[in-house]
Amino acid sequence: MKALQWLGDRLRLIDQTRLPHKLVYVDCRDYRQVVSAIMQMKVRGAPAIGVAAAYGIALGALKIKAKDKAEFDSQLEKVFATFATSRPTAVNLFHAINRMRQAALKASSVSQAKQALLDEAKQVQADEETATLRLSQLGVGLIKDGAIVLTHCNAGPLATAGYGTALGIIRAAVAAGKKVEVIAAETRPLLQGARLTAWELMQEGIAVTLITDSMAGHFMKQGEIHCVIVGADRIVANGDTANKIGTYALAVLAKEHGIPFYVAAPTSTIDLSIASGDAIPIEERDPTEVTHFAGFRIAPKGIAVANPAFDITPHRYITAIITENGIAQEPFDQNLKRLLAPKEV
Repeated sequence: MKALQWLGDRLRLIDQTRLPHKLVYVDCRDYRQVVSAIMQMKVRGAPAIGVAAAYGIALGALKIKAKDKAEFDSQLEKVFATFATSRPTAVNLFHAINRMRQAALKASSVSQAKQALLDEAKQVQADEETATLRLSQLGVGLIKDGAIVLTHCNAGPLATAGYGTALGIIRAAVAAGKKVEVIAAETRPLLQGARLTAWELMQEGIAVTLITDSMAGHFMKQGEIHCVIVGADRIVANGDTANKIGTYALAVLAKEHGIPFYVAAPTSTIDLSIASGDAIPIEERDPTEVTHFAGFRIAPKGIAVANPAFDITPHRYITAIITENGIAQEPFDQNLKRLLAPKEV
């Protein structure tokens, strides 16, 4: 099972909006279909969004008809711009766009550019697969044998197009022989924890208990949670982290109860161009995600609705950030730079 696959002339995605009831695949033959799939959250999770966008750009490029490289580049910029508007918070999207733009610029002809873009998309996916497996293995040491781990939203293979981040560490710990139990927060309003995390863990045979988001404090107070691990959509220079709405509340609760709070993400999720979380753009989504449940209205017509998709967890609440290049702790503003520094050969 792969969250996404390149099939030579199209991108095949698992439609994550149909899980856990049905495993449905969607074939995208046009880049606009990939953009739509990202916006509708048929594919989601910062790393997976980046990979899907890379293939979507390649798909768009393959269908461009241009008389010369200059015309090709001009049309390709429209493809880049369309993807840039799809999900503003997940920085992996913009890293993928930049990588694809550089690949196209280096090519001297239209045919070379099209091949270079497809090759680069495949490399984006390979890099995410390598990074998520590596960070998962590095994070195993933070999980004690017999631990009960709370996670929020979904940060497994579905979200990463690889091994997983938060769930990857849990998977790797179990593979290493550790006994681990998971508490999955449902993650309102779209229930990624209930629909996706619970499903993935059950597929793996890993013990998981589902709770509503508001139950976390109760179980922490009861001593039934030993650590919290979440993924991330953007980590900025000082360590502040954007993740699915509800993450900040869990971090505050964890701090109050003396519980380690870990963020797991590949380095493609780190954005050193932003100094603090105050400057991270927060996506505001459709109000019907809050006013409706499974297609049924649950709120009065005309009610004002706020629906931010993400919140910001200040770095002071984060115990460690786990990446494929190592584990960073305070001071994050120094240690995150070290993780991104070019390695000496």
